[in-house]
Amino acid sequence: MFQNRGGVSRRQFLKDAGQLGAAYTMAGALPFPAVTLGKMFGNPRVAQTPIADAGFASVRKIGEGLYATISDTSKGRTTICNGGFLFGKDAALLVEGFATPDGAAFQLNTLRKVSSAPAAGALDTHYHYDHTLGNAYYAGNGIQLWAHAEVPTRMVESYAMLQRTDRSAFVAPMEKRIADAKTESSKQHAEGNLMMFGGVFDLVNKAALTLPNRLLDPGKLPLSVDLGHFPVVIESYPGHSGTDLVIRVPEQRVVYAGDLLFSGAYPVTFDPKCTISGWRDTLKTFSTWDKDTLFVPGHGQPCGQEGIQVLREVLDELVGTADKMYKAGVPVTEAAERYVVPEKFKGVAVFAWGLSITPTFSKLYAEWGGK
Repeated sequence: MFQNRGGVSRRQFLKDAGQLGAAYTMAGALPFPAVTLGKMFGNPRVAQTPIADAGFASVRKIGEGLYATISDTSKGRTTICNGGFLFGKDAALLVEGFATPDGAAFQLNTLRKVSSAPAAGALDTHYHYDHTLGNAYYAGNGIQLWAHAEVPTRMVESYAMLQRTDRSAFVAPMEKRIADAKTESSKQHAEGNLMMFGGVFDLVNKAALTLPNRLLDPGKLPLSVDLGHFPVVIESYPGHSGTDLVIRVPEQRVVYAGDLLFSGAYPVTFDPKCTISGWRDTLKTFSTWDKDTLFVPGHGQPCGQEGIQVLREVLDELVGTADKMYKAGVPVTEAAERYVVPEKFKGVAVFAWGLSITPTFSKLYAEWGGK
């Protein structure tokens, strides 16, 4: 269905997959476990009663013409990430394609229950699988797919090759890391990585990749969109994937932040184009917005500025710990394995060591070594 525009041979792909660090180049290839932290929907701006609840996700009103689709992966992986939709008197905009067409269908059907406004588009906040594999449903309903200009290329490079790969060959290197683990913690980290990567292999191989067809040049953003006396702004920020967009509704102080915000969880930093310094700068920018801003994160519960502050503190702590180990001469792989979640962050989830801890240390070490 797709040409391999990434220039990566099958032989090279399998060779790379033999190294955990190279496995991170399967950009976006990881599902997320449920996060149950703090009071569910504790922000008073989030409706306690959903307008639709499918178990795996619910849709709740968060403003006038604003709704958030919040996933609960303990009840299924149909959506995995969060999303939502916005509508004015003339048009609507959907947020995220989710992990499956059924997830996109749930969101579109819910939109149609509360608004007759036609969908001007469905925006993927970035290219990762859990935000895009359901795009086919929107496309089949004649809805234009919006995304950062690099999203189609990144999707093809990451997922088309995976669909042509034997599963046993893909998971073999990760199984070997489990067998070779010298400590119980290393074994647990490796088992977590295998669970995550194996799960994504199965989801990607069930999907019909459907690429966005309205590509937004980050150099020409922000983009103002009028849905009918309902102005929204689409902006680009660095951090998580190199293709990250956010949707802001300034008049109501609401932000659909995508995976630039993990609420109640360590940041996922494995993407080759993730930049730790850029992400920290983005969160600093978010922190300057109105104190009453409501953020819809890519994962976790909607939050206010307190959610931004927690993620900033987590990143600060990771950088500080990595810096001490780097200066002490601890090898990067050993440093990541020796990291211990501090008591302060015991309630903050780590989805998998290979998603958050190992790649963060690797990126920081590479940055400091380059200097």
